[in-house]
Amino acid sequence: MAIKLYLLLLVFLSSAIASFSLYEDQVGLMDWHQRYIGKVKHAVFHTQKTGRKRVIVSTEENVVASLDLRHGEIFWRHVLGTKDAIDGVDIALGKYVITLSSEGSMLRAWNLPDGQMVWETSLHSSHHSKSLLSVPINLKVDKDYPILVFGGGYLHAVSPLDGEVLWKKDFTAEGFEVQRVLQPLESSIIYVLGFLRSSEAVVYQIDSRSGEVVAEKTTAFPGGFSGEISSVSNDKVVVLDSTRSILVTISFLDGGDVSFQKTRISDLVEDSGEAEILPPRFSDMLAVKVNKRTVFVRVGGEGKLEVVDSLSDETAMSDSLPVADDQVAFASVHHEGSKIHLTVKLVDDLETVLLRESIQMDQHRGRVDKVFINNYIKTDRSNGFRALIVMEDHSLLLLQQGAIVWSREEGLASVTDVTTAELPVEKDGVSVAKVEHTLVDWLKGHILKLKGSLLLASPEDVAAIQEMRMKSSGRSKLTRDHNGFRKLFIALTRAGKLFALHTGDGRIVWSVLLNSPACARPSGVSLYQWQVPHHHAMDENPSVLVVGRCGSDSSSPGVLSFVDVYTGKEISSSDIGHSVVQVMPLPFTDSTEQRLHLIADTDGHVHLYPKTSEALSIFQREFQNVYWYNVEDDKGIIRGHGMKSSCSGETADEYCFTTRELWTVVFPSESEKIISTLTRKPNEVVHTQAKVSTDQDVLYKYVSRNLLFVATVSPKGAGEIGSVTPEESALVVYLIDTITGRILHRLSHQGCQGPVHAVFSENWVVYHYFNLRAHKYEVTVVEIYDQSRAENKNVWKLVLGKHNLTAPISSYSRPEMFTKSQSYFFPQSVKTIAVTSTAKGITSKQLLIGTIGDQILALDKRFVDPRRTLNPSQAEKEEGIIPLTDSLPIIPQSYITHSLKVEGLRGIVTAPAKLESTTHVFAYGVDLFYTRLAPSKTYDSLTDDFSYALLLITIVALVAAIYITWAISEKKELSEKWR
Repeated sequence: MAIKLYLLLLVFLSSAIASFSLYEDQVGLMDWHQRYIGKVKHAVFHTQKTGRKRVIVSTEENVVASLDLRHGEIFWRHVLGTKDAIDGVDIALGKYVITLSSEGSMLRAWNLPDGQMVWETSLHSSHHSKSLLSVPINLKVDKDYPILVFGGGYLHAVSPLDGEVLWKKDFTAEGFEVQRVLQPLESSIIYVLGFLRSSEAVVYQIDSRSGEVVAEKTTAFPGGFSGEISSVSNDKVVVLDSTRSILVTISFLDGGDVSFQKTRISDLVEDSGEAEILPPRFSDMLAVKVNKRTVFVRVGGEGKLEVVDSLSDETAMSDSLPVADDQVAFASVHHEGSKIHLTVKLVDDLETVLLRESIQMDQHRGRVDKVFINNYIKTDRSNGFRALIVMEDHSLLLLQQGAIVWSREEGLASVTDVTTAELPVEKDGVSVAKVEHTLVDWLKGHILKLKGSLLLASPEDVAAIQEMRMKSSGRSKLTRDHNGFRKLFIALTRAGKLFALHTGDGRIVWSVLLNSPACARPSGVSLYQWQVPHHHAMDENPSVLVVGRCGSDSSSPGVLSFVDVYTGKEISSSDIGHSVVQVMPLPFTDSTEQRLHLIADTDGHVHLYPKTSEALSIFQREFQNVYWYNVEDDKGIIRGHGMKSSCSGETADEYCFTTRELWTVVFPSESEKIISTLTRKPNEVVHTQAKVSTDQDVLYKYVSRNLLFVATVSPKGAGEIGSVTPEESALVVYLIDTITGRILHRLSHQGCQGPVHAVFSENWVVYHYFNLRAHKYEVTVVEIYDQSRAENKNVWKLVLGKHNLTAPISSYSRPEMFTKSQSYFFPQSVKTIAVTSTAKGITSKQLLIGTIGDQILALDKRFVDPRRTLNPSQAEKEEGIIPLTDSLPIIPQSYITHSLKVEGLRGIVTAPAKLESTTHVFAYGVDLFYTRLAPSKTYDSLTDDFSYALLLITIVALVAAIYITWAISEKKELSEKWR
């Protein structure tokens, strides 16, 4: 009886432990997902009395989305793809969102409330041209008021109800460029204005019912047109000539006549220079930029122009908006110090100010880039205004009643580079109040966990358990932990803004928009770790280096910015006085742990940073051992360089050095084109160089930081997949030593083409491409082994020290190596590939594959082992070698993103934690995603959800069971003795 009771107790406790594995209370404990849309370029408000108030936006990341005006949350969104740029967005019939994309060749209608696609129409396109979208204001479903779309040289009339193309008109005449498509209210005539060879203005009058040309009028301008145009009304446009000194007003008169009137800008503005028509559209007015001033020019009834006001150049303006009593207003916003000033004026009377507000603003958002306004009726029946503004850092804010209602950090949708940083060490000393609070939480938490274990927890208790776990885990602290789970991901965006994201919950710890004394906003920026202090230099804060250019050209002068990782403050920023072609971090640091960097310029010189005497002495000691290479993709050339001597000249300093060309690899342009290059991570840790096979043979990995993976394809095969036949395309991969330029391995894939996505780790490289013959994607693995160390297999040599494992290796010695390779079919297209990394390199590797579905698949490296065979031996099975199959498996449970999508996935970054079993994974695209991954399970730690309370209860129960069993046994033995 006692034994049965004991067994029942054990079964109950084990089932209780298992039943506590609740999925809902573990959500968000190890990962987080953030949704973004990108920098807004079009916005349309929908604020009807019925239904939710929302704003429809399209962005530079090719996203169309519906945002809640109250909180800024995403109602719905669609990411159209990298090659489907959105040209225009509007609302038709009050219920459809109309988007025009792909240079006017794709027209779609989305249901306004839920974002479901209603219809999609592919429009005929013959060549590249400006794309225009005109949605009628009339809400009637009438063929007299179709959606007008111009793109690819054709004008289409499309029914807003079902997307049917009613008619199309060909405007592909040589040199004719359509600029505007207008349809005056209550008119059946459509006016198409364009330029013929930039020297003639042509206006076509088209019947909106049939698409037939009713009339045509041409006016020649010997000076030509600049292409800038502004629509000031339904029957007037103003264009700028090629000299940028004359404004031409084109009026569409009753009866079909068209009039042209010229006005010199010098007659409007004194001391005028070159002019520029600004994008905002006003009613009977246009904005012209002259002499760094914004000039408002009113267009009279007969096309006469008149200057009515001017503003500073830093002012952003909205399109005009109809308000009550047939009045039209517009908004202007400018930044001044830490405030932005919003002003709403009437277009007809600029002296009448409807709204003037000043709002406190974060200085690290930059200036105002765009503004969109919307009006509403207040309780006192007066007009109120809300403004949606886009800042220089791509952030999106809604202003209303003198305050920021909500803001979205949309700059994080355009991350270009990522690095990691440690958090500061936690200081000693904890207050008594904090200890008491922690004890109370501990008791309360374990009571709730016990209820959950006994299946007695209510939904409120489950929510409380999850909340307390989030707090008690300490994962959101701003100090480092002993497991290395708390880190900072430093992300650099396209706008030139740095963000520090906490791995615990993804919140923004700090952000800074980089400034430069030489130029307003540097371009072509990249991110590097500059200073990573260790224990002997803990008084220094870590910092990162941001390298940029003051211009889009490679010869533009470079800019360096140094940012403190802990505080986010920009330590310094300077113009370095030379161009930036390539940045090379060196494996040397000075006494303050600042890493040495070399920056190559367009003159063939390299410059050493930091510019200190200590850094110079360190570099001079290693002068003859510094090599670097550069890849010229367009020319098909790879060059290797070595150091030569110090620079000479008046402008040169002691930190400038000349280089000499050591080797050149030229790929014949008629047969090969470089499409991908890749090297190992410089900070990757390799645990062991030896690899023991199943037959007790020892293979030595060929591990070198100087290996370069190069993939080339036939010039015809450099286009889209399927654009060539298998006979016309071949993919060739190379492994090149960057010190000597020696090609160590070459592998050809006939009938294959790119794009190629690859990952290089330790002694192996895995790459993904398309097989034209099999009509499938393939993955190939190549492993490289060092044959020169084969004699070290004798154990006695290792014991007696008679081996060459510690002998120095030179790239100039002839390499004795061999490779093993294998190819597999892969059922999906790939966007990017990465590999897990751990602190000591002991844990098994996993490939992290970003699929075409914007999810991340974790694939064990054993699946791409080149030693896989159809019938592995027993020893191979014990080693873990998987039987060979022609395809790599996709296991649904292996998606580390689970059911989430990282829309617009562009890159995956991995970083090791202090625990050898765990790695950090950060993925970025339009969305951001983070998780912790344990490729070989958490063999060196207990999981976060391990129940210490249940363990304690189990121990107590076992002790009690043992005591009860002993008491029963003693009683039974005593009763037997009395018999």
